[in-house]
Amino acid sequence: MRVLTVSLVAGLLSTSAVAGDYSLPKTVTWTAYSTGSSGYNQAVAIGAALQADADINLRVLPGNNDLARLEPVRQGKVQFASNGVGTYLAQEGVLEFTDPNWGPQKVRVLLNNLGSGAGLALGVSRTACEKVGKPGCEGFTLADLKGLRVPQIMGSPSMNMNVEAFLAYGDLTWDDTEVVEFGGFGAAWKGMVDGSVDAGFAITSAGNAFEAEASPNGLFWPAIDPDDTAALDRLKAVAPYFVPVTATEGAGLNGEAKVLTAYPYPILMAYAEQDGDLVYNMTKAMAELYDDYKDDAPGAIGWSLDNQVFDWVVPFHEGSVRFLQEAGYWSEEAQAHNDALIHRQDVLAAAWRELKEAEPEGDWAEAWSRARREALEAEGLPAPF
Repeated sequence: MRVLTVSLVAGLLSTSAVAGDYSLPKTVTWTAYSTGSSGYNQAVAIGAALQADADINLRVLPGNNDLARLEPVRQGKVQFASNGVGTYLAQEGVLEFTDPNWGPQKVRVLLNNLGSGAGLALGVSRTACEKVGKPGCEGFTLADLKGLRVPQIMGSPSMNMNVEAFLAYGDLTWDDTEVVEFGGFGAAWKGMVDGSVDAGFAITSAGNAFEAEASPNGLFWPAIDPDDTAALDRLKAVAPYFVPVTATEGAGLNGEAKVLTAYPYPILMAYAEQDGDLVYNMTKAMAELYDDYKDDAPGAIGWSLDNQVFDWVVPFHEGSVRFLQEAGYWSEEAQAHNDALIHRQDVLAAAWRELKEAEPEGDWAEAWSRARREALEAEGLPAPF
């Protein structure tokens, strides 16, 4: 059973807690990034608000990579995931989701976190700056990563793609660096603390980033030049979901403004089949309790309804749309964009199903890449990757 059935959800809600104007089961379960990450810390803060307001227990299950976070949700064992850009990659059926057991997933957004003042960027240790003859990191750019130790996280191609995008900004590839493999996001940032790696990708408000800043190795975020169109084009050719932002919040920034990059993170998501009433009430609780948790974890202010991005790359769940309509945040333009994204998911699902039925010989990933591109282009839809 991949998702909670309507009857099971009805049973859960019969033993629900009601506070404010929302109704949720006494226990709600999310997956999130590993302990210490910004996404995990925010989930804990939201859980504390639910507990205080309605005696609801939010169980947060950490997962080291996209597959670990999504598999319990896909199986229906967990209701929601506080996820990152892996949500988009799952929709597209690319990278780790090319596996025959996965393919394009019909994922949906409840709310996303953007506008927190934090950036999502590649940081370096201050000792790395010294290695390349730039003590104090004065003048250090992403091009200076050449020859330095850069992390790859096993089982998390989306995180690795983010690092690759920043290398591309600096006109570098993996081959220009010394690759160091780690088993998860948290382990990679422990490498920043103990000095076994020179760089790490994270949101600037992550607890791991603060730990790195406080370590003897320190932390520095190389800036993005929004006027360097060639460098930005190289970055977006690898990761089209990034946009330049002015970051002021997080480790190593000290309240000073710096141009970095961002995309919505975390993204609270579910599968399309998840019960609409459950999604509606989870979204409503997030909105109603916002003032209770927004200051309790770095970056949590980004969950504000005013910060929602309705024209991003993954559609909203119909339960969330219902709440957003009631709250006055949904528009005809948002609905049209949402419908187009759902159509895209339908096109991808049909292409995957047809390829599975055809049982192609040879390399599966290559066959899917070709079938995916052909299906999208036939519908006049963009086909990155």
